[in-house]
Amino acid sequence: MGNEPAHTVTRYDQELDRLRGIVARMGGLVERQTAQAIAAVVDQDEEAAIEPPELDTEVDALEREAEMLAIRILALRAPMAVDLRMIVAVLKMSGDLERIGDYASSIARRAMKVEPLDGAFSFSPLRAMARLVQENLHKAIEAMVENDSTRAMEVWNADTAVDELYTAMFRELVTYMMEDPRKIGPCIHLLFVAKNLERIGDHATNIAERVYYAVTGNMLPAVRPRGGAARKDTHKES
Repeated sequence: MGNEPAHTVTRYDQELDRLRGIVARMGGLVERQTAQAIAAVVDQDEEAAIEPPELDTEVDALEREAEMLAIRILALRAPMAVDLRMIVAVLKMSGDLERIGDYASSIARRAMKVEPLDGAFSFSPLRAMARLVQENLHKAIEAMVENDSTRAMEVWNADTAVDELYTAMFRELVTYMMEDPRKIGPCIHLLFVAKNLERIGDHATNIAERVYYAVTGNMLPAVRPRGGAARKDTHKES
């Protein structure tokens, strides 16, 4: 855009700033949704379960706003190099953030169905997994806002630990269900919560990958470390 008039360049910069601001607001909202959903489960906090679904409408509206603005910039400004990568990354990241909000809302709705397990099952593994997922999500959003490829790489590397915690919790709950079929219902709810936390972690890692590409121009490996073994990254949306 080197030959554009100064006012056109200024307007372009303003549009890019606005786009970054939209996804930053989305990031703040989905962090809040996730924190409240986790509190609803591990602390059995009924009030915390209310807010995540209520915030869904706002998150969805911001995603649509980001998409429309990004398409407008691509169509009218013909960005190149770093700007082009950033805009395409923001388009994808807004989708990741929207899905994180959906998963957080699902956890919150499920929270009050999680019944006590008579002390035989400890919430410690779920708390540990939730804490790591929250940390990774926070770092991914910081990396997104600050264009920090180093922090993005930290999130990418931490994905393995989330998967290992999920696998350990899955095995423990399956064992518990086999030993006491009366607890199958509560265990299924906890498995649902854990799986959705794992998916939030996956989308946080997706965000980190997109940040890394936008900043450096390089793609991270298509195979992510997972639970001691590698897995191909499919950016699953289920």
